[in-house]
Amino acid sequence: MDLARQEAVTWRNRALLLFDRVAMPVAVCDVYGAVLLANPAMAAECGTTPGRLRGRDVLELFSPREATQVERIAQALRLRHRSRYQVSVRWRAPGGAERYGELTADPVSDTVEDTPALLVMLRVDAERAPSPAAPVSGAPVTPMEARILALLAAGATTARAARETALTTDGVTYHLRRLSSRWGASNRTELVARAYALGVLTPGVWPPGVPDDEA
Repeated sequence: MDLARQEAVTWRNRALLLFDRVAMPVAVCDVYGAVLLANPAMAAECGTTPGRLRGRDVLELFSPREATQVERIAQALRLRHRSRYQVSVRWRAPGGAERYGELTADPVSDTVEDTPALLVMLRVDAERAPSPAAPVSGAPVTPMEARILALLAAGATTARAARETALTTDGVTYHLRRLSSRWGASNRTELVARAYALGVLTPGVWPPGVPDDEA
């Protein structure tokens, strides 16, 4: 048994050495998307070190270009499907340029019964230079984001917001995470306050709603 454990440690160390030397950005995430391990190439795309990526949500680092892609993958993982999943993403490079690419996620585990981890690889397709116009905090919201913000302002829970918008609770959480990242908000109360400050929600109206031109 000790010999088997020794061999396992040896192979693990070899795998980690190879993992760190791969030029492609690679990370291992849990089934919820939290980074467990990242190689230097992945950390470089985020302007940080591998250790500082641990625990971060990969979908906060790389924004999906279509929310429906993420919802379909989340549902498949809950059903323990073991296909390869691909998500088109965009993100800000350390220099400020906007990059576009594709995240590929492969479920991996020791046995089919185990909850899988995700081996995530990033392919960079294109880059666009940063624009001096329009600060991120003032970026427009989508009609779905505005609807969710109005529901939160009225005191709705995630479950109720999901029912009202015909999304899953994961879908509502995804939109809230994107808004929090975009506006630098640390909680839902702050999100609602920012929504009023930016004119996304109409002040002095109950129940909360969006201006007519955004509805």
